[in-house]
Amino acid sequence: MAGRSSSSSFRLLDLVRPFMPLLPVVREPDRRVPFRRKLACTAAALFAFLACSQLPLYGIHRAAAAAGGADPFYWVRAILASNRGTVMELGITPVVTAGTLVQLLVGSNLVRADSANRDDRTLLSAAQKLLSIVITAGEATAYVLSGAYGSVGVLGAGNSVLIVLQLVFGGMVVIFLDELLQKGYGFGSGISLFTAANTCESIVTKALSPATVNRGRGAEFVGAITATAHLLATRANKLSAVREAFFRGGGLPDLCDLAATCIVFLAAVYLQGLRVTLPVRPRNAPRGHRGGTYSVRLLYTSGMPVVLLSSAVSSLYLVSQALYHRFGGSFVVDLLGKWTDAANAGHSVPIGGIAYYMTAPASMASAAANPFHAAFYVAFVLAACATLSKAWVVVSGSSSRDVARQLREQQMVMPGMREASMQRELERYIPAAAALGGVCIGALTVAADLMGAVGSGAGMLLAVTTVYQCYEAFEKEKTY
Repeated sequence: MAGRSSSSSFRLLDLVRPFMPLLPVVREPDRRVPFRRKLACTAAALFAFLACSQLPLYGIHRAAAAAGGADPFYWVRAILASNRGTVMELGITPVVTAGTLVQLLVGSNLVRADSANRDDRTLLSAAQKLLSIVITAGEATAYVLSGAYGSVGVLGAGNSVLIVLQLVFGGMVVIFLDELLQKGYGFGSGISLFTAANTCESIVTKALSPATVNRGRGAEFVGAITATAHLLATRANKLSAVREAFFRGGGLPDLCDLAATCIVFLAAVYLQGLRVTLPVRPRNAPRGHRGGTYSVRLLYTSGMPVVLLSSAVSSLYLVSQALYHRFGGSFVVDLLGKWTDAANAGHSVPIGGIAYYMTAPASMASAAANPFHAAFYVAFVLAACATLSKAWVVVSGSSSRDVARQLREQQMVMPGMREASMQRELERYIPAAAALGGVCIGALTVAADLMGAVGSGAGMLLAVTTVYQCYEAFEKEKTY
């Protein structure tokens, strides 16, 4: 039987058992963690992650100079909490990849597991952790061997091994901190918290950064608000200063970008609050018992469709860039994507092929100049997010059948309904919320990209949903 080990029935999941004593484990708290300790633990985890995000890798100085600062992984950093050239180079990539693979394997029944069985849940957690460690080591080695920091010959064998060990250390820190929060010592998920922190850091930097650049007109501040204050203080023509503050161009953030960011933020918060509330109560509750509720949110799958879509598209970008730089000119390779180096940006941008049409137009003006590209991109994102949202409901154990089973296990029923009718009632809302919520998530992402919101649309949405969920958890904890 699935979910139970026996000598006559071998399961793939049982291969993890011998490795369990070797895996680091965060013990579950034996009592409820006080609110203040949860708050302190969450803040400490966030501080540790941000500190590692600023800790430069030792041994890549010569490589960075040789590579000219190029960033071949530019497209994945927005949603994977990755910071170039630091211990957090890999970000949350290994943990997200491992979690997604385990969910897909269990959801497709390639790995048999019973979520109601405590031993199976422990094995699944160990399998995800082991896979995360393996992926961390594999990606760290691949980064070094691929020349992301310069050729191995330039780095030297000692530096190469040291860089791999530093990246593995960063990956282990993420795994540990995520498990610490997931076990109830803090609020929410470490993965979501780190993604939100990375995006918020980007927004603050682009709004307030005191760094300067020179575009041929003298030094200009990078931060939109900083630049606005400087323009108003130094320009005699204040109207011209305000106009330039709103429309800077040249890839620098301006007040229009910040306004778009605020609009996307408010829209995401509004959509987070839309839900359908279904009454539930204990099976043996006396007549007149008030019971509780089960809420089905419009954004039922939160930001997962954006994570999955962005990860898939980013993987396509990486493969397409590697093939184009080596075999550009081939029909199949050019069909996959044509690339050119962006001026003074340190990364490549698609200019043709499938990769180009899966990339958001640079601005509303670019969308108007190439309406087919814009229409294809919008249709692709909306359809993909809706499809991935519905698929994630099935593989993540949050479908109507799974929710009905969970309510039965908790001895909960819906007033006026038999237990067999609960699944049919949930079927009225959950699939629709998954599909419609996926479309709304896709629409927000498209709107953020086209309006030029600070940070990517995917990163913005993930940050908003995470902050909102942390706020709800915070308020719930305060009531105890």
